Amino acid sequence: MDTRLDAELLRAMAAVAPGTLLRTGLDRILMSGRGALIVMGDEPEILNICSGGFLLDAAFSPQRLSELAKMDGAIILASDLSRIARANVHLVPNPSVQTSETGTRHRTAERVSRSLNTTTVAVSESRKEIQLYVGDQVHHLSSASRLLERSDQAIKTLERYRARLDTITKNLNVLEVQDLVTVREVVEVLQRMEMVVRISDEIDRNLVELGSDGRLVQMQRDELMVGVKGARRMVLEDYLCPNGPESIDEAIDHLATLDDDALFDDELLAGSFGLGGDSLDLDGHVSPRGLRLLSKLPRVNPDVVARVVARFDHLVKILEATTDEFESIEGVGPRRAKELKDGTCRLTESTILDRF
Repeated sequence: MDTRLDAELLRAMAAVAPGTLLRTGLDRILMSGRGALIVMGDEPEILNICSGGFLLDAAFSPQRLSELAKMDGAIILASDLSRIARANVHLVPNPSVQTSETGTRHRTAERVSRSLNTTTVAVSESRKEIQLYVGDQVHHLSSASRLLERSDQAIKTLERYRARLDTITKNLNVLEVQDLVTVREVVEVLQRMEMVVRISDEIDRNLVELGSDGRLVQMQRDELMVGVKGARRMVLEDYLCPNGPESIDEAIDHLATLDDDALFDDELLAGSFGLGGDSLDLDGHVSPRGLRLLSKLPRVNPDVVARVVARFDHLVKILEATTDEFESIEGVGPRRAKELKDGTCRLTESTILDRF
């Protein structure tokens, strides 16, 4: 799907989400048993395909939209949806533009959207449904109850995947402290993190369409996603040893482009990131730099953590470092060096105990 068009579709979905004036007007049209064809924009190229009707230029209200839908013609809204520009308009789009629709209203809506790359809404009188057209994309607007049901299922799925992610992350913590990590464990954590992010992204799409009705779903989603994206970034920084932030962003983008089959192909994923070198041995040993685990230390500035990791470049060396070695790092004084030493000792103990 074209990224630009997808962003436009999300904006259009937000414009007709429950709680908006436009959605209220569309629901009033449905409840009254009528249909409607609405164009969201009054740019010159749109007005050029308008024939007949009358100029209205009135402030938008759901009641006015519902009343104007009693007429057969299309309704033209201002681009910011604040005003109703025209009503009872006959639209004459390019007839050569392909359309998969059969009804006159929906065929016109799709042709206008495709030919002018604009947003149109078709309310079906017979099917009692609302169809959104954005460029080449078509989206059926579900009811709030259906969206909430779908979102609830997605939240439950996210809970299961997050619980599994927490389990394997704890296992990775123990293996990192013991310097027993293999490529397989790193790959599994990345796979689970990416799946959690993808489920969250799907919920995000539902939240856009839910509008004000999605507040509680968003609160649940936000709670389940705490720390996930940051931890994913630090896992990549720990094991890829990148040259800079750009390469980490590229790695995250690469994960997002993989389909599910490629994502769960362990060797393919390990090979694409160069984990374990050229041998592609999933049971081969790899050592973390320690950024992710050190970030768990309380009251330690991220800049200090970055300097510590840059100095030792190996988690085990950091855990074995003395107070004097910490103090030798720029910006780490005696007090902070002692905090680092005490913190790494507690981190080692708590990580091992947390497994049981």
